[in-house]
Amino acid sequence: MDRRTLLAAAPLLALPGLAFAQEPAAPAAPAPRPIPPPPTFPPPTLAMTTVAGGLHFPEAPVVMQDGSVLFVQIEAKQVSRLKPDGTVTLVAQLDGGPNGLAIGPDKALYVANDGGRFSFNRRGAFNYPGPVPPDHTGGSIQRIDVKTGKAVTLYDSCDGKRLVAPDDLVFDRHGGMWISDYGKVRGDAGIYYARADGRGIRQAKGGMNAPNGIGLSPDGKQLHVSEGRQLWTFDIKGPGELGPSTSYPNAAHANLRERSVADSLKVLADGKVCVCTLIAGGISIFDRAGGTEFIQFDDPMTTNLAFGGGDMRDTWVTSSGLSRIVEVRWPYPGLKPAYSA
Repeated sequence: MDRRTLLAAAPLLALPGLAFAQEPAAPAAPAPRPIPPPPTFPPPTLAMTTVAGGLHFPEAPVVMQDGSVLFVQIEAKQVSRLKPDGTVTLVAQLDGGPNGLAIGPDKALYVANDGGRFSFNRRGAFNYPGPVPPDHTGGSIQRIDVKTGKAVTLYDSCDGKRLVAPDDLVFDRHGGMWISDYGKVRGDAGIYYARADGRGIRQAKGGMNAPNGIGLSPDGKQLHVSEGRQLWTFDIKGPGELGPSTSYPNAAHANLRERSVADSLKVLADGKVCVCTLIAGGISIFDRAGGTEFIQFDDPMTTNLAFGGGDMRDTWVTSSGLSRIVEVRWPYPGLKPAYSA
């Protein structure tokens, strides 16, 4: 989420540091600016349990077979593990900005690293992304050995052009990964497809503005991408190829509610798409026809979710603005990822 979006949302959110009243002219001894309280929301739809707190903008939860949850802390540049007993341990310390995670066909962990595209601003209990740091030069796709924490960069460019800010990734049953690159300026973002062995990456779609979440339909024939207030659903022609859209006119599946911005997404077992909805503070569930159900949370930076448990309804949600991960029971089973470890 970039600075211009936050500024536009400031009156709605009362974001600290963005919506203060104008100071009196030349005060002799200006009083400290008060820290406004966090934004208030309706009560959460689901009962929540906080399972980890004091984090540094957590994102990208991945449920492991041993019951632990891997996730990133973007601000701290870390990949971490949340154990079932609630302890958090370090998996890998990285440069840049680890943003998206997925387990690959070799049971290694793959990282969409945005290269440190976001700065962060903390006021009181609330943390939110700020402008692009001046030293940001581009991001990469990395592979991590979960046992050792060793990271290897697989891709930092495509056809001689630097990747800008990889944000999220999802593996298909062919062993390839679809990647969203959030970009830095209007029109420089896009969707990529890459091999897990580091031997090939191609751009599937360019000229986008800020694609964020990315996911596949249960049959693997459609690619879902969240961008701004839009959920796109593209028909897949083959590995790394997006064909003409026959499912939705111009691939436009659905719009988010007004004064909202899409973050990451996950797909349910029945094909519905869960899009984390910033500013509104919740998760929008879209059916095939574009009908929407909204699950309310209490954080305008409700950024990502992952499903697990025997029935795929145990759900971990990153409440990034409030620096925590919460666990809920989802009303519907999630789709199992292509690979797990």
